[in-house]
Order: sequence, then C-alpha cells, then structure tokens
Amino acid sequence: MGKGRVAVIGTGGTISAIGRDAFDLQDYDANGTMLDAAELLARCPRAEGDPDCYAVPFSAVSSTAIGFAEWRKLTLLCGELVDRDPELTGIVITHGTATLEETAYFLHLTVKVGIPVVLTGAMRPWNGLSSDAALNLRNAIRVAACPEAAGLGALVVMNDEIHSARDVSKCSTARLDAFQSPGHGPLGRADADRVAFHRRPLRNRMLDTEFAIADIEALPRVDVLHACAGGDGALALAAIAAGARGIVSAGFAPGETHEPEAAVLRQAAASGIIVVQSTRAGSGRVPSTSRLVANGFVSADDLPPHKARILLALALTRTSDPHRIEPMFRRY
Repeated sequence: MGKGRVAVIGTGGTISAIGRDAFDLQDYDANGTMLDAAELLARCPRAEGDPDCYAVPFSAVSSTAIGFAEWRKLTLLCGELVDRDPELTGIVITHGTATLEETAYFLHLTVKVGIPVVLTGAMRPWNGLSSDAALNLRNAIRVAACPEAAGLGALVVMNDEIHSARDVSKCSTARLDAFQSPGHGPLGRADADRVAFHRRPLRNRMLDTEFAIADIEALPRVDVLHACAGGDGALALAAIAAGARGIVSAGFAPGETHEPEAAVLRQAAASGIIVVQSTRAGSGRVPSTSRLVANGFVSADDLPPHKARILLALALTRTSDPHRIEPMFRRY
C-alpha cells in the first residue's frame, strides 16, 4: 500500500484539549486551551511510512456545541476537499466524544465521497497522563489511508478499534474503551503492524443513500422522549406543541412506553406526526409487533434513540409518509 494523502479536519473536543497539568483528566475544559488541527499534527508522533497529512481548520469547540449546522458544513467540506485535491486518499475528523457518534452517523448518511471518512477523538486530554489522543489520531490517519476502508461509510477509530458509524456508541463516561458497537462488534483493528479488517457493514451508507443536504438550511424538528415507569404524556404534548414533525420514543425494552404517554403518541401519529419506537436498552431490535402497527408507530429497528432521531429528521426531508419512512430504518 502507498503512503496515501490524508486531510485532517479539526473540530475541537478532548483530543484537542490541554489540561492544567498531566493529572487534569476531568476538568480540563476549564483550562480553556484547545489545539487546532495543524497543532495536533505537529505534536503527533509519526513513522517514516505514515501517510502524508495536511490540516484543515474548522473549529475548536466542545462537541456539545455541535449540531446540524456543523454537520452540514462538514458534509459539504468533505466533498469540497475531494473536488480540489484529486490526490486525496482519506479524510480524518477530530471530534469531541460527547456527540462523536451522532456526527459520524450523520456523515455516514450524507457524505458523497468515495474515499474513507474517519472520525476520532480522545477520552483524555492531549497532555494528560496516559493520554490516548496521539495514538487515536495516528491510527485514524492510518485507517483513512487504507484502501480497504473505502466504501465502508463513515468510520470511528478509538482505542485501536475501527467501528461503523451506524453501530458505535459511547458506553462509558471516562474509560479508554468507551466506544463499543453493542451486538455487532468492531469492523477491524488498527494494530501496530497493519490495519486489519474482518467484516464489512451491510446497510446503505454515504454514496448509496438518498439524502442530499446542500439546499437544506435546517432539519425538521424531531424530539426524543425517554420512557420511565409511571411516565405520563406531558413531554409528548410539549414536543407536539413545539412543532415536532417527528418523535422518537426511547421506550422500555423491547419497545413500549407507559400507557398515558403511548395514548398521546397514538394521537400524534394519527395527526401525521411520525412516531418512531426505539428502546432505552442500548442494544437490540424493536420488533414490528401487532401493537406497534396498531399504534401507527414506525420501528427504529436496532438504532438507538439519538441515531433514530437523525435518520428520521433526514427521512422527513424526503417524505412524511410512514410507509416510506419505515423501510429506511431497515435500509440504513
């Protein structure tokens, strides 16, 4: 394999953060110092055979500040980079871990390039004791330059593992192995000697999706409701009053909610609001039971609520017909 040429887009987050000292592993945001993409590359150890890289400025913020406006810009930027650099073989996006999986899934559904797009972050700041920042960045660059990574959709590289953007979730607040793909496992690993893949995703992604966002200035409002024992329909009513065109129910496993809330959601579905039933369990499919069908709800399949929200919002830019939207949850 050739060395390759990789563009590194910096968006901020823990991977860019500089704490007060090596032991500042939790409150480093208070230090107010973040490195841009060029500074990250300058500090990242590289081997002689590593891909050539260049930095692309974007932002230096916590990922809690990132939403649709930034997702849209990143999607379009990926296309622009490919258009103006025919030698480009991969793109890396450094990102805070709080919303990394959401950004990754949005790009997985909207980016229209044939080269790998890899997101990475860190669980510890750049100067923290035993920081994972530099190794995660180097591994992401290696994966982005790997020909086998092309066509897999957006990827997430953390803790030596390569995950599909669709499957991956942050499953811990602070552990180095926080990013997992429950029920699926990683696509491969960035080992010391080589990048090794052992499976490919089956769902449609990137070039194979129907979503085009260049002319979309805002996504339709979609709210997520977290089910709890004894819950009523007050939050569902608030979502409806706020103008939600879609609601994702993060229900009890395998996919139900307390009856007072379900009653409000049934009314919402009958009025034309798309209600998608997911689960708060963290993994597993929501089956299309007779009750689900009778309620007029769409199954989220095995998408967690926050990713079901992204797919539903994009789906609503194409159609408001639940019979057309439900197959999207099986296709993507």
